[in-house]
Amino acid sequence: MTAPASSTKVRGETILSVDNLVKHFPISQGVVFQKQVGAVRAVDGVSFELRRGETLGVVGESGCGKSTLARLLMRLETPTSGRATLEGKDLFSASGSELRRLRRNMQMVMQDPYTSLNPRMTVGDIIGEPFEIHPDAAPKGSRDRRVQELLDVVGLNPEHINRYPHQFSGGQRQRIGIARALALRPEIIVCDEPVSALDVSIQAQVINLLEQLQDEFGLSYIFIAHDLSVVRHIADRVAVMYLGKIVEIGTEDEIYERATHPYTQALLSAVPVPDPEVRNDRTIIRLTGDVPSPADPPSGCRFRTRCWKAQDICATQEPHAVPRAADPHPSACHYAEVRPSLP
Repeated sequence: MTAPASSTKVRGETILSVDNLVKHFPISQGVVFQKQVGAVRAVDGVSFELRRGETLGVVGESGCGKSTLARLLMRLETPTSGRATLEGKDLFSASGSELRRLRRNMQMVMQDPYTSLNPRMTVGDIIGEPFEIHPDAAPKGSRDRRVQELLDVVGLNPEHINRYPHQFSGGQRQRIGIARALALRPEIIVCDEPVSALDVSIQAQVINLLEQLQDEFGLSYIFIAHDLSVVRHIADRVAVMYLGKIVEIGTEDEIYERATHPYTQALLSAVPVPDPEVRNDRTIIRLTGDVPSPADPPSGCRFRTRCWKAQDICATQEPHAVPRAADPHPSACHYAEVRPSLP
């Protein structure tokens, strides 16, 4: 299996652009005549760019909107508003053959390898299914050979083409999911917490495989996770989400070494550190209160109800993710600073 031709494609150029993406799920009351009484603001004004050949990590607590963002980009959900362009083509206005072509160029690896594979289909049928939808991707007579090539690429035995998912371990099933995502030679793969259901040792193997495939095929990844240590290993840039918004975005060094948003600093302080000397020297930030409901987020800054820096302005003026004086990478905090000043 060879990588797609890239003579006109420049590493580092913008391949996916997302502008003010919004997804609100309506809350209704009534049995017969349902009336909308509110909305869950799962994704509420997300903007970012993905560059060719890079990995953008998206991190945050459960319920912050990471998976909804992934489903929006894959057109599995319809946005309430906003825009996304893939190589200059509007992702949400496309339909028919144009949408099929765009979807071919952006594939997804699901979170749970135990439920994302059809148990009644063989591995050959699972990986080869994209060729049924896109017949031009592989001639009918050569599909088994292509599937075997894909199995070999992800480190599985090509002779196991006729086995079923239950005959594989969790890590092997996730490799099958990756092979399926690779079948149409996409430019972008959206990885929705692809290692969270796996043992730690298997996580490392899958991460290493993803990095190897990225180098080999020039892939761009959107890597969604809640484990910051995993994201640090694979991501070039990191976007931190809180209650449907990106509160800070920057390179791996900017986020992990010079984080300026209080929420990012709190997340980093909770990452386990094996070295006892380092662990004893660092400051643990313990947030008070619970995460507010996305159906009724706080006014102004959404993090203010748990933030030790919150002032009156935080309740009345929403901070936007723009470069601050403390550091040039965007941070949505009125009082952004590199080192947290705890009360």
